[in-house]
Amino acid sequence: MTIFTDVKTIAALTKKIGTEHVIERLVTYLESDFLRWAEFDKSARLANHSESGVIELMPISDANQYAFKYVNGHPDNGQKNFSTVMAFGVLADVDTGYPVLLSELTLTTALRTAATSVMVAKKLARANSTTMALIGNGCQSDFQAIAFHRLLGITKIKCFDVDRKASEKLVRNLSSYSNLDIIICDSVKAATLDADIITTVTADKKLATIITPDMIKAGVHINGVGGDCPGKTEIDAQILIKGSIFVEYAPQSRIEGDIQQLPDDHPVTEFWQVIANKHSGRTSDDEITIFDSVGFALEDYSALRLLKDLIVEHKIGETIELVPELTDQKNLFELLN
Repeated sequence: MTIFTDVKTIAALTKKIGTEHVIERLVTYLESDFLRWAEFDKSARLANHSESGVIELMPISDANQYAFKYVNGHPDNGQKNFSTVMAFGVLADVDTGYPVLLSELTLTTALRTAATSVMVAKKLARANSTTMALIGNGCQSDFQAIAFHRLLGITKIKCFDVDRKASEKLVRNLSSYSNLDIIICDSVKAATLDADIITTVTADKKLATIITPDMIKAGVHINGVGGDCPGKTEIDAQILIKGSIFVEYAPQSRIEGDIQQLPDDHPVTEFWQVIANKHSGRTSDDEITIFDSVGFALEDYSALRLLKDLIVEHKIGETIELVPELTDQKNLFELLN
């Protein structure tokens, strides 16, 4: 039997443990798995594009476990009362191919993206950063704000969204965080003024230029985590040229990330090298660092691995017969009798 966890189960578990505590624990799983980078069979995700969006499969495995995520990105879904991004995933045993866990990954993806952002910012943002600009205040923004506030010490968030109601939603959702000052701004430039960290989480599928050179000061860390695909960008190419760029998996990032604007030989650093102390990360307080994140399958592997452990610890989830359990393994037809 395969363990199954739906949205309500993961939401209840996250509420019970606490969002920031789930993110904090996930950071440790991510760091552990990024340290084992060479042990994984990696590939860029498989994407099917349409005029309205993209549907992707994200696979990865090591010697013991295989994981994949199904995820979409449809910017106009809100007009149809559907989520812009939805996902589910599977964790399977490599020796048998047996699916061990089938889980929702929409809520979990928001948690793992926030955890990845903080894991990277711990190494790349300036020490004692206190102010973050948060551009795009949709579904991902709340988790990014909580993660940076609780795990990195951010005390002021200056937010902007083309839909002011999204920013007002962010303020309402985080009203219980009394030590976090959230300011709604009227423009991207107003939000980025004096920011130590700039986080972009926009979803429009187009070659946008949301962050421009006049918004950037020396020493800023840019956390570019908006939904990505070929033909979708957030950061002006001149900023990329000026800064030090860090990515998850370069072959995928060059196709889908902001660095698709640059020549294929433009230098970037895969972040696992920083975790493994093969690269120093930030080298000075004046350096501009850029995390051009597109989301990578290893992060979902870590998330599914954590979910499996939490399911055992908290005795949640249910089991389903996702694949047949036969009395005679050569007689599939018995299911019809």
